[in-house]
Amino acid sequence: MTTQRRTFLKAAGIGAAAMSVGQRPSRAAESRQLVVGVIGTGGMGTQHVRALATRQDVDLAYLCDADQNRLAGAVKHVEEARGKAPKTVKDLRQILDDASVDAVFIATPDHWHAPASILALDAGKHVYVEKPCCHNIREGGLMVEAVRRSGKLLQVGTQSRSTACVAEAIRRVHAGEIGEVLVAKAWNSQRRGSIGKTQPSDPPAHLDYDLWLGPAPEVPFRANMLPAIWRWWYDFGCGDIGNDGVHDIDVALWGLNPGVHPTTAACLGGKYFFDDDQQFPDTQYAVFEYPQDGSSGKKKQLIFEQRIWSPYAQEGYSNGAALYGEEGMLLIGHTSGWRLYGPRNKLLAEQIGRCDLPAHHQNFFDCIRGDQKRLNADVTSGHRAATVVHLANIAARMGRALQFDPQTEKIVNDAEANALVAREYRDGHWAVPRA
Repeated sequence: MTTQRRTFLKAAGIGAAAMSVGQRPSRAAESRQLVVGVIGTGGMGTQHVRALATRQDVDLAYLCDADQNRLAGAVKHVEEARGKAPKTVKDLRQILDDASVDAVFIATPDHWHAPASILALDAGKHVYVEKPCCHNIREGGLMVEAVRRSGKLLQVGTQSRSTACVAEAIRRVHAGEIGEVLVAKAWNSQRRGSIGKTQPSDPPAHLDYDLWLGPAPEVPFRANMLPAIWRWWYDFGCGDIGNDGVHDIDVALWGLNPGVHPTTAACLGGKYFFDDDQQFPDTQYAVFEYPQDGSSGKKKQLIFEQRIWSPYAQEGYSNGAALYGEEGMLLIGHTSGWRLYGPRNKLLAEQIGRCDLPAHHQNFFDCIRGDQKRLNADVTSGHRAATVVHLANIAARMGRALQFDPQTEKIVNDAEANALVAREYRDGHWAVPRA
């Protein structure tokens, strides 16, 4: 390794460490404190609670969860950081009814993402919602409409968009350092565990199961649905492609920059490894084609690979993305850094750095206050990444290629597949998204 490269990597490492701390709010920001509620206090919700509880420019006024045990755990984090407890509720409507609340963070299971976001936007709240932003394609479109209707902001929790290390890599790609990018690939290679097999049972006493179900179909509780295992069930999650995979799909789309939804989607996949109750594929290979670009007249392609039984790093990264240009390629890891190559695999540049959640929060708050004009992960980018997730899952279930209309957001000439663009809701439930 050359002295120049050692110096570069050392500097990059220092920068990454500084980013992980996050930005301290200015005194001006502290004087413009925002009142915030967190809806969903599980794994990612707890990370939000911990970060928000340390900010002087945020009044963390509410925590909400249908699980009283998780709610109590989140309250302890706030008490330790602030010396006082926030208000606790299990019904999100109690937060939305409070006119003093400026914004909500939604870290619920996937089936609640769009319903809660739309309710919050229509109640006049800004929204930060976890990925994937929606449970199905139709809900993503409804979220776009709700943002336009309400005039409020919605940030999707794909925090790579606010990570300086990742942004620098994409800037280099968009500046033409590897030529025009025609193909992008994202992958998810890691070893997950079995969720086992269960029979319906009574929900635990600390969980309001009816409230947890929300507008989703009423199905019996199973012990391998919670916590976090809901993501492997059709009614509540989107599989691991919608969990970890969507982060890398979003970065791949950021670099590819097709500007629209794909027109063709194909996916082969299924349960090749696990013998358990999970319904989504543990193995997937999906390919998407995007229409001709207006500037170059060339089509573009996105590829996604998933093996959640395979404990090795692909191209040096267990979760990552690659951008293939006419003059080189970029390899980027979700939580570690990137390497930029020119012709004949000549290493041109590299950088290390972890995802920066505080910076993603900062961008959201800066846009609410008007200090920045652009959200780094707005509803459009979130909807496009989620649509890729949903099309891959539909194509895998159907076992055939799909033709998708980016304008109508429907699968054409295939009524069976198009029925999965939307979902069924509990009849008359108060949280069913309105068109």
